[in-house]
Amino acid sequence: MTQSNTSKLDHWVRHEFREINTELEELYFELDDPDQVTMVGDDLKEQLIRQGDGFISALLKEGNTDEGFEQGFNLLGNVGFFMAACRRHEIAQSPSSKLRPYLFASSALSLQLGASLGVVPRFASAHLETHNMAIQGKHKTFTNLPDEQLFIEYNTRGVFSFIRAAEALRHILPLGISHPVTYDLLLAARRSLIEVTENNQALFDELDPQRFFFNVRPYYKPHSVGMKEYRGANAGDFSGINTIDLLLGLCRADDAYYSQLLVDKFLFMRPEDQLVLRDCMRCTSIMDHFLASLAAGEQDQEWYQKNLAAFIKVCEAHGDTALQHHHMLIEKFIEQPAESSGLAEKTDLTASGPPLAVMLKALKRLCDLRAAVDVPDIGSRHADLSSLRSSLN
Repeated sequence: MTQSNTSKLDHWVRHEFREINTELEELYFELDDPDQVTMVGDDLKEQLIRQGDGFISALLKEGNTDEGFEQGFNLLGNVGFFMAACRRHEIAQSPSSKLRPYLFASSALSLQLGASLGVVPRFASAHLETHNMAIQGKHKTFTNLPDEQLFIEYNTRGVFSFIRAAEALRHILPLGISHPVTYDLLLAARRSLIEVTENNQALFDELDPQRFFFNVRPYYKPHSVGMKEYRGANAGDFSGINTIDLLLGLCRADDAYYSQLLVDKFLFMRPEDQLVLRDCMRCTSIMDHFLASLAAGEQDQEWYQKNLAAFIKVCEAHGDTALQHHHMLIEKFIEQPAESSGLAEKTDLTASGPPLAVMLKALKRLCDLRAAVDVPDIGSRHADLSSLRSSLN
């Protein structure tokens, strides 16, 4: 049976594409300065360009993109992998920042797919995590490097733990905070969040910081598609973690800072995730329901004492994941390698685009919100959570 053009591209991404990138990464890692990748491995880069553009040009000419959402989303990911790899190898743009000819077809197809699917026209984290189909035990990666495999697998485990916690919390609102099963759902949410911290600890222990910083992180850089530059994929580009933020009440949709974060990430999520998050933005949080019960003088009720104690433990577990991510993972795998290699001020260091110092400041604020830290003027729920704690017997 003749392979379709879509299948040919997918096969290339899973095999030759990955081999080329791996060879280039090994060349880079042997350099005195592994960040300076121009004029290195030019024959391999030419091979990458020629093969990738050939598959994608054939698809664009065919015009066969209406094969259902899943097929289209997978195709967008494969085209996006090629564009991200070109950007990583510093061959994506000319000095004048105009797209080179071999990216015309990629941009055209990505823009067509992104617009029809309702997502950004580049690869997103879902392509490597929740919707990364494995074939004969192997899921898609940019390289064959063990550290990339490790990073993606642990990220995927963490994402699904957050999703399980979010699902448990979503079922609470229709039941109400006084329902006996709400206690069970709060326990389930806390267990899932503890899994996140255990997963993060394993990643901290096993992932090599230098390999991650120099050979994995660069594939997540911002890059242009057509006339616009899009930020890089982020492991948080799914609705689960924000659903937890909103339903617990630690973050609020009427906070301009936080709602801006949501607006910026909507199109990096699959449409079904976008719908879930929009729904949560309209909901009254579990924390606010407990505060209303406290104001109504219900704190001596047995259900209140039992369910509130479980709720507070969920908030603490969510805060622990945020503090752990910020003070352990970010520091070890981003801050320290950037400082030691003299790259902390480099403009394209982060996936989100801003300089490292700006990104770290934004992440610190988000971490403080999730952990309900007593910081003035950021909208922290520290005082509300303290009031609820004091109402426990």
